Amino acid sequence: MAGILVAVFWAILVSFLAVVLVRLAQTLRATTKLVADVTEQAVPLLADASATVRSAQTQLDKVDAIATDVQEVTSNASALSTTVASTFGGPLVKVAAFGYGVRQAIGRRTAPEAEPARRASRRTVIVGRTVPSARAKKRGGRSSRGSKD
Repeated sequence: MAGILVAVFWAILVSFLAVVLVRLAQTLRATTKLVADVTEQAVPLLADASATVRSAQTQLDKVDAIATDVQEVTSNASALSTTVASTFGGPLVKVAAFGYGVRQAIGRRTAPEAEPARRASRRTVIVGRTVPSARAKKRGGRSSRGSKD
């Protein structure tokens, strides 16, 4: 009886191990198929990624060349601006000052009667004192402070 019991036990054990091995074989087949599918899809993706990286590198090289050209143009524009300012800046200021002086001279010649009125309305004060021409005007009329001038 012990022999039959051991034989049944071994039969159950072998059957269990056979089922496990069959399932393991199915899992290995599915894994192999999955790896093959991933490999089939990954190789073209990697090729596309490599082409994209090469294209991006080409575009970056172009942008670098453009940035270098822009820097050179900016440098040239700065040099040109400095040259124009130093060449024409001084003479233009002199011409503008001359034009202003001419306008002032013409304005004084055309309206001489307005000048005394403008001078009379001005009051020049130097360190708290009134200039004598302004005092003479006050002496002719009554001062608001009395006669202490």
